[in-house]
Amino acid sequence: MLKLPASVRLDEAGRLWPALNQSLRAESAQVRSAAGTELHLSAAELQHFDSAVLTLLLSAGRVCAAEGLHLRVHEVPPKLQELARVYGVAELLWPELLS
Repeated sequence: MLKLPASVRLDEAGRLWPALNQSLRAESAQVRSAAGTELHLSAAELQHFDSAVLTLLLSAGRVCAAEGLHLRVHEVPPKLQELARVYGVAELLWPELLS
């Protein structure tokens, strides 16, 4: 399972994306070769973030969709769930968490 770092802020997102993109593509190939349909990403370590993390997650979801996979984000901090709700993208990132 891929993991988000402890901090994802606007000033960090630009340097984080290339590595995450590369990891997503490598993991996608492994998931597809095992006949999987979901790529798993943990947000458990995420402690410091702003709206830039939403951009990274939405971009990650697009990469997965282009690879024929669904992105499944695990251990989502409550503050991140709320931020996604405020921005109107929660249902795109984790529809299973919405009540």
